[in-house]
Amino acid sequence: MAFKLSALGASNGSSGWTGTYATDTALFLKVFAGEVLTTFETSTVMLPLHTVRTISEGKSAQFPVTGTAAAGYHTPGQSIYLGNQVNGFVSDNASTYANGAEITGFNTTYLNQIKHAEKVINIDDELIAATFISKLDEARNHYDVRSIYSTELGRALAKQMDKNLIGLGVLAARASTTITGGNGGSSLDISTAASRTAVTAADLIAGIHDAAQKLDEKDVPSEDRYCIVEPWAYYKLVQDKSLVNKDFSAANGDFAGGIILEAAGVKIIKSNNAASVFGVNVSSVTGQQNTYSGNFSSTVALVFHKSAIGTVKLMDLKMETEYSVERRGNLMVAGYAIGHGILRPEAAVELKQS
Repeated sequence: MAFKLSALGASNGSSGWTGTYATDTALFLKVFAGEVLTTFETSTVMLPLHTVRTISEGKSAQFPVTGTAAAGYHTPGQSIYLGNQVNGFVSDNASTYANGAEITGFNTTYLNQIKHAEKVINIDDELIAATFISKLDEARNHYDVRSIYSTELGRALAKQMDKNLIGLGVLAARASTTITGGNGGSSLDISTAASRTAVTAADLIAGIHDAAQKLDEKDVPSEDRYCIVEPWAYYKLVQDKSLVNKDFSAANGDFAGGIILEAAGVKIIKSNNAASVFGVNVSSVTGQQNTYSGNFSSTVALVFHKSAIGTVKLMDLKMETEYSVERRGNLMVAGYAIGHGILRPEAAVELKQS
């Protein structure tokens, strides 16, 4: 009777080991890939907070931008196409056509000329995080390193994505309108403190309320609003207690647990990745085909709506592994090819120390 071996690494390995490395270990690295993906998703705070679009091919994606329309009251008998009726003729300007002059145009009070523009987001070069594990070193080692490496690869990719998106959000707040006659972003001075970290919780709370007012005034939807802050600012908000005080709000956080949920209807998001942007003069990096860099040395927080910025995915996060016979080990590469861009600058507000 033949000895039967359960080959743990082989896909449907009913015949046991085949002696071929790729076949006998085909299933082992799937866990590693899953760990990278899980770490990436838990480490990035910005990914679910903005507009994301996936394309199957191409170097960029177009986002149409449409202007607004105005409404007016109609007077019975007036032409919607031509405007006001004067002396039997139709006109927008009574004095011009008071003597019954011939109508030559279609200028009208009723018909809107809705403006259009576009935003184009380019795909950046592929961003990768990689490591190589020697087969011999892995055999000699007395503890597992793959889970550690998977965490680091996922965090590296997540940090760069968050850094790009947070910087882009501030740039959106500083940007002019996309549609002529529309609204641009807003940048608010919330404190004259000696340094960014000296800004008080009261200043932050007032700034978030002012930002919410700005968004309201620009007809930005009240849902899906977020405020990105660094840990030092987040815990100042918690310690202020006014946001968690049940006399002022219900179930808005936990002082003992160090949790705060929102202010002025804006969800408060703590991000350690923001520390790589706020307070920093960020330089551009080779391979970036969009602009994420700028001088953010005075930025304290970013308030924005989900529609302010967008991401285009060409190649989503993927984990690849390859055993190198020549180098006697496993090359592990995690990467993605995406790009980020400003969509609606009026939906972003920068809070800064003046």
